[in-house]
Amino acid sequence: MRARIVAALPRLRRFCQAMTGNADDGDDLMQATVERALARSDQFDPQTRLDSWLFRIAQNLHIDAVRRTRRRGAHLPDDELLHVAGEDGRILVENRSELAVAQHALQQLPEDQRAVFVLVVVEGQGYREVAETLGIPIGTVMSRLARARSRIGDVLGRRAVA
Repeated sequence: MRARIVAALPRLRRFCQAMTGNADDGDDLMQATVERALARSDQFDPQTRLDSWLFRIAQNLHIDAVRRTRRRGAHLPDDELLHVAGEDGRILVENRSELAVAQHALQQLPEDQRAVFVLVVVEGQGYREVAETLGIPIGTVMSRLARARSRIGDVLGRRAVA
């Protein structure tokens, strides 16, 4: 099982980073996901796909973290407060790029739409596979994906998003 988890890490990392919005938090989520998977490997059903099981664990952990943050508020370490007042020219340039706008649009999506969008568009999973991974009907996958594409298209100023 460990070897199969290692093989799934690149896809899991992309999913976690897309869910959290940045590499550091995504890596933390990925680590927590792998820890949970290894600790509860006895709960894995061999009839299901390992990557789907990992995506589901990651999504559940992320939802729990978002709920915790909403209850307690975001924590900003003291050493980061020094960087809050000024503007970084590099960040300004990145924010002007279409990629930064698209990433921002992705982060503005509700959690359920973001998960479906990332699994279909980024990971290339089929609707049925996403439905099984997230435990939702296939029609719900299609409607969440349509709403996510529409919202991102609105932000990008066009209707069609891959």
